[in-house]
Amino acid sequence: MEANRTQVTTFLLTGITDRPDLQIPLFLLFLGIYVTTMVGNLGLIFLIWKDPQLHIPMYLFLGSLAFADACTSSSVTPKMFMKFLTVSDFITVAECFTQFYFFCFSATTECFLLVVMAYDRYVAICNPLLYVVVMSKRRCTQLISVAYLIGYLHAFIHVGLLFRLTFCSSNIIEDFYCEISLLYTISCTDPSVNALVLFIFAVTIQVSTFVSIVVSYVRVLFAILKSKSEKGRSKAFSTCSAHLFSVCLFYGTLFFIYVLSGSGTGKFQDKMSSLFYTIVIPLLNPFIYSLRNKEVLGALTKLIK
Repeated sequence: MEANRTQVTTFLLTGITDRPDLQIPLFLLFLGIYVTTMVGNLGLIFLIWKDPQLHIPMYLFLGSLAFADACTSSSVTPKMFMKFLTVSDFITVAECFTQFYFFCFSATTECFLLVVMAYDRYVAICNPLLYVVVMSKRRCTQLISVAYLIGYLHAFIHVGLLFRLTFCSSNIIEDFYCEISLLYTISCTDPSVNALVLFIFAVTIQVSTFVSIVVSYVRVLFAILKSKSEKGRSKAFSTCSAHLFSVCLFYGTLFFIYVLSGSGTGKFQDKMSSLFYTIVIPLLNPFIYSLRNKEVLGALTKLIK
């Protein structure tokens, strides 16, 4: 009977809402968000590349993070636009797997870039005399390359395992993008191996990166408290505050998605948390790192002039 079933070649994305009267307003809203996200992230990358004074490790890591955020938003938003305009509610299996690959790649890379940025602040504040030696351009390139390599391998493993699944009973994905756990629920093949690998990698990556960031900032905090200079304390707090806020947004949303939504909060709450993770965080990050950063604002002013 299973062999005689028709295999699914396309999936139906239900989107954020099925109300026709909200499609155009939501399209305009998310179009504005997407344009702002791309201008903010790509503009930050261009600014860092253009100004020689920003060619230091902190901003090289920030530019890499901005690129990962742009990839996260671009992996999800264009297909969402097509749903709003009712051009196509469907996505092929190949497109679905490709969308998830780029989303997983950019999200995983962002986790490790946040760790690298925390380590950079730790070295700068706790070992300032060795900073130039430890965080050389070669070391920065290696750290960024490792972060992107891990993102590539992590996404490749999950997409590779997706090809062992078959889809024949249902093709409806109750979300606005190809969320991997929802693919497991509509698979005709037993997805227990996929789910186990996903759980192991998700827990390992999220816990290890979060613990690494916490350890780095605990040591930074002790170093700041030992400092006798009030000006030095203020400068250290200002350089760390933007990164800490970004980390809280990122991991707080992950906690909500994987813990609270797993306890049965409902499909709408799951969609909203996914929306915040895929759309809102990439929008906020360039402004979090730029608005209170004198070097970035100074470089922008100089470029405008």
